[in-house]
Amino acid sequence: MNYTYFTLTLYFMLMLGIGIYAAKKSTSNLSDYMLGGRKVSPQVTALSAGASDMSGWMLMGLPGAIFVSGFSTIWVAVGLVVGAWANYKLVAPKLRVYTEVANDALTLPDFFGQRFHKKDGIIKLVSAIVVIIFFTLYTSAGLVGGGKLFESAFGLDYQLGVFITMFVVVAYTLLGGFLAVSLTDFVQGVIMFIALVMVPVVAFTYFESTETMMAYSLEEIPSFSQSLESLTVLSLLSSLAWGLGYFGQPHIIVRFMAIDTVKNIKTARRIGMSWMTVTIVGALATGLTGVAYVNKYNVDLKDPETIFIFFSNVLFHPLISGFLLAAILAAVMSTISSQLLVSSSSLTEDIYRVYSKKKLSQKHLVNVGRGCVFVVALIAAVMALQPSSNILGIVSNAWAGFGAAFGPLILFCLLWERVTYSGALAGIITGAATVLFWIYAPVLEGGATLSSLVYEMLPGFLISALSIWLVSLWSEKPSKKITDQFKEVNQVLIESTS
Repeated sequence: MNYTYFTLTLYFMLMLGIGIYAAKKSTSNLSDYMLGGRKVSPQVTALSAGASDMSGWMLMGLPGAIFVSGFSTIWVAVGLVVGAWANYKLVAPKLRVYTEVANDALTLPDFFGQRFHKKDGIIKLVSAIVVIIFFTLYTSAGLVGGGKLFESAFGLDYQLGVFITMFVVVAYTLLGGFLAVSLTDFVQGVIMFIALVMVPVVAFTYFESTETMMAYSLEEIPSFSQSLESLTVLSLLSSLAWGLGYFGQPHIIVRFMAIDTVKNIKTARRIGMSWMTVTIVGALATGLTGVAYVNKYNVDLKDPETIFIFFSNVLFHPLISGFLLAAILAAVMSTISSQLLVSSSSLTEDIYRVYSKKKLSQKHLVNVGRGCVFVVALIAAVMALQPSSNILGIVSNAWAGFGAAFGPLILFCLLWERVTYSGALAGIITGAATVLFWIYAPVLEGGATLSSLVYEMLPGFLISALSIWLVSLWSEKPSKKITDQFKEVNQVLIESTS
């Protein structure tokens, strides 16, 4: 009996079962389908936010980065942990209250429109387009992870692996909407947590001591002290800048909008940050022990991003291997499903509903949302068919795009009542444009891009923030209706947390 296939089959059946259950519980209207009726528990919120955040790049991209960048990868992890904590503190409570006060906004573009009392304004369309473009790119990165898993672990065709991953994720997302995504994310978060503790611990037992393992590792990568010596200010800022991205990730902050009550955000933060700290340390440890193991046993590892898959196959019984491979699928699927749902939400709520001239029923809108899930997934799958795609590279581009386009604006919207509609629009456009220019414009010698000097998140975030601030100061002050709503949110937040 092939225990690995058996375990994965059970996993697939569980995900589909959750999708069917959620379809019966929370797809009666668009609010249920997109936000679970704002009734999600803090436990599910925390693990759902973590699992949808830490996609296949955590089990594949981050361990693989150790092979390429060595200990300097740690600074990316530090930036992420600090950024996630700041997101829980600065964004989560106020966004939960503001989106409900602002005419029950269901999506991030909808929130921007309601924030400035421009329900069908251009800002809603522009931000929806940004969501769709970057999430299609982001989703393709997850499907690359799924394709690599099936190719490396089972010897299946890479392209077939991409479409198998797409089919399962689309099935439960299309059926159960936000509740299905959140519940599956919770299960997937638990699986990821166990796997990222188990794999590096077992791999470490193949070495006599920490000193022995480090000796083998340092044959391939520089020591931590050496990496500090070669660390430049720009490279340090580029790594830490990953944390800035949290403020603008729609698939993460939508969890804050859906939690049952603002009082439970503190509980969600404690659970979420504990989960994140352990799993990131586990991912880094997997990469470090992987470098040592590969050197000690002269393993021919063609793709460093498959070290977790390699460990799963060679260190464990096939039944456990199936569980660990399911952890990779869990990481991949949790993020893909979240991104598909947010993309579908923007297409349905922010474009189709706004520009449709018909009176639309809730059932019709839910069905449109389901159709959009399939369309976005199909486009992303076609983009992922090139097996040479680098997971961490794709994720870093999409992460920067969202972080720069939306991160500064969300902070300004929640913390500064003087921000104006013109300033908000300027921030989205300049942030996204700066990131795209940094990634693709061959302005340096030899056709190199500016992203080779500094991570595009940093200039994109700063230019976006500066644009919002300056344009807001130069444009007419917000109306009394807008400032009164801002004050109402602060008052509701005080009363809710007192």
